[in-house]
Amino acid sequence: MMVRIGNFLFHYRNALFPVVYALLIFKSQPLLASYRLAAIPGFLVALTGQLLRAVTIGLEYIIRGGSNRQVYAEKLVQGGLFAHCRNPLCVGNLLLLLGVGIASNSVVFLSVAVPFFLFAYWTIIAAEETYLRNKFGQEFDDYCARVNRLLPNLSGLAQTLSGMRFNWRRLITKEYGSTYYWLAGITLVTLKNIWLNGDYRHGGSVEAALWLSLALVTVGYAVARFMKKRGLLKEVPKLVS
Repeated sequence: MMVRIGNFLFHYRNALFPVVYALLIFKSQPLLASYRLAAIPGFLVALTGQLLRAVTIGLEYIIRGGSNRQVYAEKLVQGGLFAHCRNPLCVGNLLLLLGVGIASNSVVFLSVAVPFFLFAYWTIIAAEETYLRNKFGQEFDDYCARVNRLLPNLSGLAQTLSGMRFNWRRLITKEYGSTYYWLAGITLVTLKNIWLNGDYRHGGSVEAALWLSLALVTVGYAVARFMKKRGLLKEVPKLVS
C-alpha cells in the first residue's frame, strides 16, 4: 500500500506539492509571538537543507525526476554523500520545507503541510527502495546494510569531500530553479507577515532589505537560466593523459 501511494505521489508531485505550499498564503495563528523570531531560525534551517542538497548534487548526481515521472535509476549511486546517507536529497527537502514553515510563523502550515510532506517522502522512499531492490538485488541490500536511510553517518565525511571533484556547473544547472523558489518564498512570507502586522507603515530597513534580496535572487535566477539556455553551463570533459 505504501509503495502504491509513493508511486502515485512521485508521479503527481509537481501538481500536488504546490497545492500544499499554497497554505503559506493564508493567514494563520502564529507559531511565535513575533514573526521576526521565526524568520531567522527558519531561514537557517532551510539554508542547511539547501547546503545538503548542493553538496549532494555537486559531488554525485542521481536522476531525481525519474523517467516519465516514474521511479527510475540507471545505476545504484553509492558515492559522494550517498556513502553516508541513502536519501540526502529527501533530508534536504524536508529541512527546506521545515525552514520555510518556521519562517512563515504559520501554525496551519506546520501542522498540516509538514506532516503531509513527511508522509509523502516516506512513501516515495518506500517506492524507490522497492524499485532499487528489484533492480539491483543483493547489491542494494548490501548498501542498505552499510548506510542509514535518513540519519547521516558522518564517519569518513572529510575523506569523501576531499576525494571528489565538485561540479558547480551541474549544481547551477540542476538547482537554480528550486533554490530561487524557496528563497523567494521565504522572503515573500516574511513580507506577508510584515504587512499583516502593520509594520510596513514604518518603512523599516528590514522591509527594504527583503525587497532588495528578492530582486537580487530574481536577477540570479535570470542569469542562471540564461547561462543554461545558452549552453554556458555544459560540463567540460576531463582531459585524459
